[in-house]
Amino acid sequence: MQDIKKRTYAIEKAFLSPYACASENTRGRDRQEKPCEMRTEFQRDRDRIIYCKAFMRLKNKTQVFFSPEGDHYITRLTHTLDVAQISRSIARSLSLNEDLTEAIALGHDLGHTPFGHSGERILDKLSKHGFKHNVQSVRVVDVLEKDGRGLNLTFEVKDGILNHTKSGNAATLEGKCVSLADRIAYINHDLDDAVRAGLLTLDDVPKDIIHVLGNTSKERINTAISSIYRNSVNKNIVEMDVEVQKASEHMRAFMFDRVYYSKTAKSEEDKAERMLTEMFDYFVKNTGELPQSYINLIEKYGEEQTVIDYLSSMTDRYAVYMFNKIYVPRGWSFIDESN
Repeated sequence: MQDIKKRTYAIEKAFLSPYACASENTRGRDRQEKPCEMRTEFQRDRDRIIYCKAFMRLKNKTQVFFSPEGDHYITRLTHTLDVAQISRSIARSLSLNEDLTEAIALGHDLGHTPFGHSGERILDKLSKHGFKHNVQSVRVVDVLEKDGRGLNLTFEVKDGILNHTKSGNAATLEGKCVSLADRIAYINHDLDDAVRAGLLTLDDVPKDIIHVLGNTSKERINTAISSIYRNSVNKNIVEMDVEVQKASEHMRAFMFDRVYYSKTAKSEEDKAERMLTEMFDYFVKNTGELPQSYINLIEKYGEEQTVIDYLSSMTDRYAVYMFNKIYVPRGWSFIDESN
């Protein structure tokens, strides 16, 4: 079976770009482990991520709109799959390591909160240390998964997860693929959601954006990937050309103005803030009611950080359920003794 992994190493050596991160050259894990006979370390990381609990919860976490009723709105899970597909397409075109790219993409949003970026802003207010979803995603894979043992991922995967945001600077080109793919995915598919929700129409998108990027999500994504290929192939960079980059930034600014910070998207944020704030205060005072896996973390990380960890792990509907369980009176059944 070791021949399988050796064959993978040989294929990478023959076909990957000299700027790619070869699986054989990983900087390894914080805790040494016995290697898998068949899989590379990046392939193992990918598998660990898709089977972890945090990944499973992504299907019920908001991307833009709170707990949308329709079946075809983007969730954190479908967004994550979009990012994985786009980033692998970029990596393939540039002869980079697709396994590493996919592992980073699948793990990049594991630490995201319920209620999308509204939830992130709320927990950032509540936590004395601040809260950023990319930092929390690393905390998920380092500490919170597997009852405090973490997933023990490789340096390259964790670095890509931490640095997938616009302000990040990943150590590998594969990580840079995911960072760009994240932005490409959300500005395009979130636009589709906004149109589906009646928040705007495609005619509202500035014409100069459409002229450069295209009329449909398919066209705009293809334009972005093609631009990255033309500008980055056989180079130690992963970048769009100036024209496409400017149009993409304009698109991103348009989405923040008309969608992410719109009254519709934020209409329930005040309710979410009251809900998460009340639960934060409640669990800090009643830590014994936390799940046992979180109680075990209190001695090392403190009550407030542990409660933040718990709240950030919640799905939208579980947060509503837990709030109702704590604060909403349940109906009382009684026997009518008047007869």
